[in-house]
Amino acid sequence: MDLDDAYANAAYIPGAAAYPEKWAQAAEAFRGSTLCETDVIYGESPRQRLDLFHPARLAKGLVVFVHGGYWLRFDKSYWSHLAAGALAHGWAVAMPSYDLCPDARISQIGDQIATAIGVASDRVLGPVRLAGHSAGGQLVARMTAQRSDARWQDRLEKVVPISPVADLAPLLRTAMNKGLKLDAAEVSAESPVHLPAPGAPVTVWVGADERPVFLEQAQALCDAWHCKIVTEPDRHHFSVVEGLADHESPLTRELFA
Repeated sequence: MDLDDAYANAAYIPGAAAYPEKWAQAAEAFRGSTLCETDVIYGESPRQRLDLFHPARLAKGLVVFVHGGYWLRFDKSYWSHLAAGALAHGWAVAMPSYDLCPDARISQIGDQIATAIGVASDRVLGPVRLAGHSAGGQLVARMTAQRSDARWQDRLEKVVPISPVADLAPLLRTAMNKGLKLDAAEVSAESPVHLPAPGAPVTVWVGADERPVFLEQAQALCDAWHCKIVTEPDRHHFSVVEGLADHESPLTRELFA
């Protein structure tokens, strides 16, 4: 198998090049229409910032959404509109950026996300629910492992990895690894499929029209953790996350199930 081709999403999605600009425009418009604290500092580097969206009334709890991009691209500014579904349910939403590879290793990015969740959860009372897409799916799944410095883990109520890269091993044999700098030790430590099943409920979400490797990755995490998996019809890797913008979508309903 040509793994570079297997993990190449854009090449198999019609109109893929237009998606980032579409996301950015929708996100910018949404930030201007809702109550949002932008660029809340959670760490030392310029990218260690989060946006915190607040519902109209006291929040029922906190949702943290972690973006994807193979740990190599994007930031929080592309995804703000995806907070709409959770806000309509009365939850606050935090969206962090994080340092990208190769400036940071995947393990270091995980530490940053744990810190970001801690900062956001100090500002919002109630339970915590996590959702992440693609690389972000790996990161939120990784957050289920016990951490001595994460008081928020006692409040963790639900985790929804969306099209997660749950086993990092195949990426060792891709051109991406020039930037990721993965080695065998980090693959073992940071792949959710090698972690014990968490105590909090987990639903793995994936699009039916995704590349076969992402269907396999989703199933591998389901098998490892004996958790629920949902394959959403007519969704590919770029569209599968869009349900978070709609409070009535199957994805948003599952996040709050």
